[in-house]
Amino acid sequence: MHNSSSSPKKKQPKKEVVKSKWIVPFWILFCCGLLTIAILFTLISLGKLGFMPSFSELENPQTNLATEVYSSDGELLGKYYLENRSPCKYDDLSPHLISALKATEDVRFEKHSGIDVRALGRVFAGVVTRSNKGGGSTLTQQLAKNLFPRDPGAGKFKTIFTKLKEWVVATKLEREYSKNEILAMYLNTVDFGNNSMGIKSAAATYFNKTPADLTVEESALLVGMLKAPTRYSPKRNPVASLNRRNTVLHQLHKYNYLTKSEYDSIQELPIDLSQFATQHHATGIATYFREYLRLWLAEWCRNNPKSDGSYYDIYKDGLKIYTTIDSRMQRHAERAVQEHICNVLQPRFFQHIKGQRNAPFSNITEKETQRILDAGMRRSERYALMKDDGATEEEIKQVFATKVKMKILTWDRGMVDTLMSPIDSIRYMKSFLHCGMMAMDVNSGHIKAYVGGVNYQYFQFDHVKLSKRQVGSTFKPYVYAVAMQSGEYSPCTMVPNVPVTFQLPEGGTWTPRNSSDYKNGMMLPLNEALAASLNYVSAYLMKQFGPQAVINLIRNMGVTSGIPAVPSIALGACEMSLYEQVGAINCFPNQGVYVEPTFVTRICDNNGSTIYKYVPKTNEAMDQITAFKTAKLMQGVVDYGTGGRLRSQYKLNFPLAGKTGTTDNHSDGWFVGYTPVLTAGVWVGCEDRAAHFRTIDLGQGARTAMPVFALFMQKCYEDPALPYHKIISEGGKYPGYNFTIPAAYTGDPSGCNEKPRERVRPDFD
Repeated sequence: MHNSSSSPKKKQPKKEVVKSKWIVPFWILFCCGLLTIAILFTLISLGKLGFMPSFSELENPQTNLATEVYSSDGELLGKYYLENRSPCKYDDLSPHLISALKATEDVRFEKHSGIDVRALGRVFAGVVTRSNKGGGSTLTQQLAKNLFPRDPGAGKFKTIFTKLKEWVVATKLEREYSKNEILAMYLNTVDFGNNSMGIKSAAATYFNKTPADLTVEESALLVGMLKAPTRYSPKRNPVASLNRRNTVLHQLHKYNYLTKSEYDSIQELPIDLSQFATQHHATGIATYFREYLRLWLAEWCRNNPKSDGSYYDIYKDGLKIYTTIDSRMQRHAERAVQEHICNVLQPRFFQHIKGQRNAPFSNITEKETQRILDAGMRRSERYALMKDDGATEEEIKQVFATKVKMKILTWDRGMVDTLMSPIDSIRYMKSFLHCGMMAMDVNSGHIKAYVGGVNYQYFQFDHVKLSKRQVGSTFKPYVYAVAMQSGEYSPCTMVPNVPVTFQLPEGGTWTPRNSSDYKNGMMLPLNEALAASLNYVSAYLMKQFGPQAVINLIRNMGVTSGIPAVPSIALGACEMSLYEQVGAINCFPNQGVYVEPTFVTRICDNNGSTIYKYVPKTNEAMDQITAFKTAKLMQGVVDYGTGGRLRSQYKLNFPLAGKTGTTDNHSDGWFVGYTPVLTAGVWVGCEDRAAHFRTIDLGQGARTAMPVFALFMQKCYEDPALPYHKIISEGGKYPGYNFTIPAAYTGDPSGCNEKPRERVRPDFD
């Protein structure tokens, strides 16, 4: 018997493996899909499917950068821009700002290379489940979108391609830049609302800070605004902004940037916008100066092309303009104008003309008044709009004569609502006094303060550089300087104080008169004559040397305005700008050397490379002895002449010289003066010369312009942050300065052996 267990096993047939007919097509499609995607991204990367930034464009992404204007003491005075954007480096950013940005916008920022696959998966899952699981764009992708914006009119298909381009750009950015650089670039490109592009502008606008000084709550507020700058604006929607800020704080706590106690306490803090300030060309300090600088820069850009032949653009190229303005002295100058012109002189003028016929004008006919008002009407925006609409001259005049609701400027309450005809509002605005002031360093010529008017928001005409007015008696030092230059005269030379008559080329005669009867008919020294601003003596000197000799001198002193070669210029019957006046007068304390007043020391491009450096323009206008003698003459004006209140009332007890000036009908008041290190000038008057004080007691330069000079000098010399304060602490003495006596001078150090025995009446100039 055979054992059944030992019988051989029956061989099982092999199972046939059935291959699905879909497997091969699947892999073909999969590979084709991958190949298509690879080709697609390759074509995108090569720019075959539309614009793709080049390597150089990625290295230097083009954004509109604001040009920044800096004072000599490092303060940002203002900007010129299409977009208020200034670049900021990573090292200049607050750590709180970086933490808030990562926690809110891209917590995995350090772990991806431009595209976050996990975030994309989360977005896909959210689409499938119809739930909001957050966005998938990384900070790098958002930066790519900011640097190379999408076409707002593109359709869905093009938008998909644009999104793919952003992925490619993001990966390229990750290769070209470090993570820190990408964070800084991102914060430089985003819009924070209120005309603030980039974090540097936003920090300044909302908190008056630099990005490095932002606190946790401030950083959270700004990062929260990135989602929707208008919706979460703390100015427009404070409640929504607070809630959004607290959401960012929650994210910081969630990702362990804040402890629970820190989060709980900080979220209870209110939003503090006490330092909020919209950055605008009409705000801040040195507004008139910045506007003049803008015009100068436009000319400079036209004359200084880049190496590639293109021209600089101050609104896009992010230039750095380093000026000579000292922000502290600028504030002192602006406050001096405010304190005297706006707070004292303007209300005094309104009171003075109250109830006067034809106010604020005087000594002019009705026809001349109408001409002034018609000219003001034709310069108005209302007139231009009506003309554009086809209105006739008569129709326009009828509208201007009809009372309407309007806002007008008041000297003490700002803008107020009233009912007034447009033509009466023009007359009213002619009642405002204007002022120009400029101060410069004696030796370098650097302009330290520049005030072109009383209020740039309402009166934008610049009375430093662009305005030219009759200079009155401030011209007399030039006449005296010609006499000193001749070698025939010194400050102690005795001259007759008697009338002088000139034969005029066109026929007839001209005999100027003194403003007072001070020592009429007597012999007196030149220093006393200038101190009393006697017209007889100025005319006497003009008779000796002629107008052309004076014109030749002031041309060497930087004056370019047209000065007529007529005898009346001895009394200042000619027009000059305040800029010219200060530059010319500065020759006297600067030992006869004219140095062109300047306001820019250098200009740098957005990489910090210097593209312009100021080279001082100087020339010897007169010899040192002439300058010294004239300076001594002008010291007499302050020590015992028409500028005496600088000593008695304002207590300016340091070396000082100057000259007051008042034109016919008291239309223009002037004062120009200097210490051995600082020269300044002030002009005061109305827009039209027909509007003015009606008495010389109120309208003379010693009452209108000189107090502004005095207040400015007071503030500068009492400010411990400025070098002049040391002079006060040392008893009013300048180490090594006292209108330095030239080595070649052998006369009396005082400039004159004989001084007046009585004080000159300081009421007339």
